[in-house]
Order: sequence, then structure tokens, then C-alpha cells
Amino acid sequence: MTTAIALAGSSGLVGVPGDAGSGGKAVVGRPTMDKAKLTVYTPDPAPGGYKPGAIKDTIGFQFNPKEVTIAKSAKWERKPAKGSKSAPPPEFTGSDPCKLTVEMFFDATGARDGSVLEVVEKLFGCCVPTEQSAGQKKPTPPLVVLQWGSISTFPAVITSVSAKYTLFRSDGTPIRAICSVSMEEMPGAPPRQNPTSGSDSIRRVHRTIVGDNLASIAYAEYGDPAHWRPLAAYNGIDDPLRMPTGRTILLPSLEELGVTG
Repeated sequence: MTTAIALAGSSGLVGVPGDAGSGGKAVVGRPTMDKAKLTVYTPDPAPGGYKPGAIKDTIGFQFNPKEVTIAKSAKWERKPAKGSKSAPPPEFTGSDPCKLTVEMFFDATGARDGSVLEVVEKLFGCCVPTEQSAGQKKPTPPLVVLQWGSISTFPAVITSVSAKYTLFRSDGTPIRAICSVSMEEMPGAPPRQNPTSGSDSIRRVHRTIVGDNLASIAYAEYGDPAHWRPLAAYNGIDDPLRMPTGRTILLPSLEELGVTG
């Protein structure tokens, strides 16, 4: 399933000092528009994957995107029965992580001796392991989240960056670029229960929506809102009162949460 959406930046009315014709009263000025940005995080280990850690950098959109394309696909397996006149129903075998693509346009023609190389290199840098993880067993690139006003997408890794330079100075310095950025969701997939058993431990996953809090999630899953504390500890949530929309919450069994009775 692929969805192409145009995200509109939220606007607000700004009061500005009135002129002589307004009698000194505040008048309504032009609405302000939120600028989209990619927030870059250091990857912190989490059950079955990684979660956003400290903010590492911010890559701002010079111009808000026209479209953001999000794709989600499911896997179905079909096993035809020999001699059967009709095909058996397909079996659902899992779903792939969400994928997001967006174009970023950069223009430095208005800046003296300006260049777009620095911001493009920042995007390329999101495809290589962070300095902190380079010497570890599993080097990991940073995680990114596309943010636009009150909208935040899922934590993701950048899988590809394609930069097209379309304008240059006389010395060859690129001053205009269109970057196609592809991202893939970093899922909170549970680790294997036992490396020798070949079976996976079963955990449900909840993606937060507007109005969610840990107490309501704990009540819906376990029937007791008081379980929000061990749920927060399990997911490494430091501030349960501030959860961004679209965050993945792992919902393990009560035994894994350490709750008895």
C-alpha cells in the first residue's frame, strides 16, 4: 500500500504593531508557516532494534515538500494444492516496515559564495555509521524523524540519498540541488526468545496516536492502568507525559514486565 500525501504546514496569525492609519492598534499580519525538518538522532539500543537517543543534528527543509510518499506492504504466501480446482486462501506471513520518500530542494543562489554541498553532505552522512557506533560490533547509522509542525513520522534509517545538482557557479561549485531521500522504519521487532529454539517471543506493538498515554495503553492491553510504570521502563521512556505521535510501544506479556498476580 502506497500513500502520497501533501502535508500542509500549520499557520498562525501574528499580531504586528499598527501604523498611523490603524490608530496604534495591533493588526493581523501574514500567517507564519512551519518549516519541515529532519531531526537526526543517535541510535540507542532497544528491544529488537534501536530507538532515537540524543539529538545529533537537524537538517532543515529550505522549502517545504510538495509530497511525502509513505508505503507499507504485507507478505502473503500461497501454496497451491496439487489437483485442486481452486486456489487455497493465502496465508499472511508478516508485514514490511513503512517506507518514506521525499524530495528536498536547496538553493544557494541568493548567498554570496554560497554552496549546497554542506547540507547535501549531511544527508549523505546519515547513510554511514555514527562515530560512537563505528568501533562496536554492530555499527549503526543515525535515526531520523521527519517533523513538520505538530506532525512527526516514525523513527527511520535513511536507505538512500540521490542528489541532482542543477546549477553551478563559474568555478563548478554547486548552488542548487534536488535530493531524493528514501527512509525505512526502524521497527521495534522483538528478539528471538532462544537462539537454539528457532521460535520468536510474541509481543504486540502499539503505535501511538493523538490522545494516547501510557496509562490508557496499559488499561487497553492489560486491563490495569497502573501497569504504565513497568511499561515505561520496558520501553525506555523517561518522560511518559510526552510521547510523540507515531511512536512504537512494545507490549510484552505481564511476566516480561515483571508483574505478578
